[in-house]
Amino acid sequence: MFHIIVALPKAEDAKGIRSLLMKNGFRVDSVCTTGSQALSRMDDLNGGLVICSYRMSDMMYSELHACLPKGFEMLLLASANVLQECDLRGIMSLAMPLKVHDLINTVDMMGQAIERRKKRERQRPRERSTQEEGLIKEAKALLMSRNHMTEAEAHRYLQKCSMDSGTNLVEEAQMVLAMMRT
Repeated sequence: MFHIIVALPKAEDAKGIRSLLMKNGFRVDSVCTTGSQALSRMDDLNGGLVICSYRMSDMMYSELHACLPKGFEMLLLASANVLQECDLRGIMSLAMPLKVHDLINTVDMMGQAIERRKKRERQRPRERSTQEEGLIKEAKALLMSRNHMTEAEAHRYLQKCSMDSGTNLVEEAQMVLAMMRT
């Protein structure tokens, strides 16, 4: 489930949005009346959605958007006239007065996009450090010189051993180096 923060200048409006979202199955992590409160709450979370108004007591939506931590999206709530004058690049918006159906569908759509992005990031292989790359190259070089393999063959050998033993490529390279050096 993705995190939701509602940041509106009037506490009763923010609580109303929270109540509406919760009645429709969403979990709202926090209700704030200032942008700085919202940013403080976002620091404790790993991505999500902030629903805010055009102006809060301490900052404008654009300042809040510029300070959003990685993984957060913004849904701006403002009148149609105000929205026409806003720079909405990278920001989803809904015109006030709100239609409940539009709010729920938009939050759901944004939540699904956030969850897909998180899933892609988890599935992306992590990048190896230069030290780890050096270990793999050293193990391949040793295999190439001792076993008369090409680089591609040595790499495939390391990959296969890694898969067979259930270890990652770096650990397998370390094992090959330890075994062949003794």
